[in-house]
Amino acid sequence: MKRGLIAATGVAAMLVTVAACGSGDDDEKTGADGFKGETLTVWAMDGSTPDGWTKDVKAAFEKKTGAKLKLEVQQWNGIQQKVTTALSESDPPDVIEIGNTQTPAYARTGGLAELTDLKESIGADWAESLNKSAVYDGKQYAAPWYAANRVVLYNKKIWAKAGIKDTPKTRSEFFQDLDAIKRKTDAEPIYLPGQNWYFFDGLTIGTGADLVKKEGDTWVSNLADAKVAKAMDIYKQYQSFSEAPKDKDEATPQQAEVFAKGKTGAFIGMGWEAATAIKANPKIEQDIGYFTIPGETADKPEGVFLGGSNLAVAAGSKKQELAKEFLKIALSDTHEGQLAKEGGVIPNKESLQSQLKGNAAAEAAAPAAAGGGTTPLIPEWAPVENAPNPIKTYMTAVLRGKSPAEAAKSVEDEMNKRLSQEQ
Repeated sequence: MKRGLIAATGVAAMLVTVAACGSGDDDEKTGADGFKGETLTVWAMDGSTPDGWTKDVKAAFEKKTGAKLKLEVQQWNGIQQKVTTALSESDPPDVIEIGNTQTPAYARTGGLAELTDLKESIGADWAESLNKSAVYDGKQYAAPWYAANRVVLYNKKIWAKAGIKDTPKTRSEFFQDLDAIKRKTDAEPIYLPGQNWYFFDGLTIGTGADLVKKEGDTWVSNLADAKVAKAMDIYKQYQSFSEAPKDKDEATPQQAEVFAKGKTGAFIGMGWEAATAIKANPKIEQDIGYFTIPGETADKPEGVFLGGSNLAVAAGSKKQELAKEFLKIALSDTHEGQLAKEGGVIPNKESLQSQLKGNAAAEAAAPAAAGGGTTPLIPEWAPVENAPNPIKTYMTAVLRGKSPAEAAKSVEDEMNKRLSQEQ
């Protein structure tokens, strides 16, 4: 699932719309066939739902409710506007898969129904790191569905040539390994351009930094905070082992294609980027390995950005109860585990991570999920990431010699301007 290299990386979307409206009261419908004659239409984003999962969820839903489930695949281009428009109409989608970082914006507009009762009935053991984005203003407006985060993809042949016998368990060990590659081989130790913003966001999560702060009723930049500077210092240490440009991101050029040339020790990216590298150079497949991004200590992986999706019910839906029946089935341990196994994504419960066994990239990603997070969960955040992202500008400035404080000051006005934009 290609979620990591687009600006709306946490913005996955699966929408559920109503194809036929029943005239009865959903609250009075109970048991099998209680919703017979009704149809729930699901808009699934391209690549979001594996075939087996879709088939089994559809069958379970129709057997339990007597209703029909219609799944329609949606394309990425223009999807946010499509969701916004759908939620404002008189006959909105019933169930909506929305990007985790976009949930607050939709909740604030009143487009999402409160799901506190669903959380109480099926969500007692939802992972806190995933559920956090489903809560707005202290209320549950969605249910966490799945997430994905970055790992280290490395070239086993280069690491062996450098005499490295095991993968690092701490950040300092990782730096030692990169130094060994630099000294003992002719390879670039790590490919890390100066604006790999989502990796940097993970580092800020690891240092406990907040990228924004509240001044009165207004959100403003917090880039001048010492914890942000600490995260940037860590990034700078990583970047010192790279020959990548300091003013480009991981998609310019595609970092997996650089890695595919076989002259790079490692890069930090999404597990699916291995397929991009293999497509560019099939011979490199046997040399690719994965490990969790190590943190300061061996017992706690590095902070990571969790891109992913939540499932929500439209506030204006005429089929609230039927929509919740769908959520109960889709989010059940059976189907949540199936999604993790088929899709290689992090499930909403830590107890289901066993379903990732055999998927090397997913197994490397899972340990960091509990300590992961997102960009600031405020509706005002979205404009900040529009190109040119001022935080990317900040990163490049630091890498080119400015102090973190100077760099933060240089983008403060632009970031505050974006945070004040009407949504």
